[in-house]
Amino acid sequence: MARDEEAAAGEGTGLLSEANGRGVDARKAFEANSAEASKNYHDKRHEGKQNEEAHQEEGGMLKPMIFGGLDGILTSFAIVSGAAGGNLSTQVILVLGFSNIFADALSMGVGEFLSSKAENEWILSERKREAWEMENYPEGEIEEMVDIYVERGMERSDAEKVIETMSKYEDFFVDVMMAEELQLQVPDEDHEIEAMKEGVVMFCSFAIFGSFPLLGYAIIPASFPELGEEMLFTAACVITGVVLFAMGCVKSLFSTHKWYLCGAETLLLGGACATVAFTIGQFVDALVA
Repeated sequence: MARDEEAAAGEGTGLLSEANGRGVDARKAFEANSAEASKNYHDKRHEGKQNEEAHQEEGGMLKPMIFGGLDGILTSFAIVSGAAGGNLSTQVILVLGFSNIFADALSMGVGEFLSSKAENEWILSERKREAWEMENYPEGEIEEMVDIYVERGMERSDAEKVIETMSKYEDFFVDVMMAEELQLQVPDEDHEIEAMKEGVVMFCSFAIFGSFPLLGYAIIPASFPELGEEMLFTAACVITGVVLFAMGCVKSLFSTHKWYLCGAETLLLGGACATVAFTIGQFVDALVA
């Protein structure tokens, strides 16, 4: 056990040396499960050699990217599967697919922007209320925070000391109240710009990934006109499966799970959605026929 810990520490220290100056030291130490490497990193910070502990800021756009991409590719493949199950022509599949993908992408992007903006505005309105209450009745707010900390396991005397100290800094204390009392994270001042970025990421992700299942129907007939429509659907299945697995692997970069597990999870869930769409297409086609 001691030898394993020494190996992890050595590996983590090496990772820190490799990553020095690139803002990934703390996460490298965590991934190496090395307490010694983490200690070295934080010691350097406190000595002034590093100013700020870096986290994966790209993860902030992970939700619209993954959600938009999955929604886009599954929506597109559901159209392809349903149309294939209903024996529709290639032309119909392309018209339905591309028109639906770009219309839905615009709708999803606008919806993401408006929903994020509305949520941030609501949080800021709640912050104004908390600030007003702190200004007009600080004793009540302080007592509420003390009760919260006591419920979480602190001794009342310790909680009173902590809250009394924090309450001297009003703006800071209001933000703490938002997080501890309301479980809300106060957005940055440029929250509208961030909401717009999320909307753009959602639109692009939905449109780009949603186009993949249709590429086979657009490219293969021009390159290999002798192939039948069954081969086109097979190509769409293969392309969609590869992209779904790749999206799962990308998702693993922002989590602690293995890349192949994330890829398999995304592939299986996407395959289940596609199977439902194909089955419904066959069922409806049989009813109409």
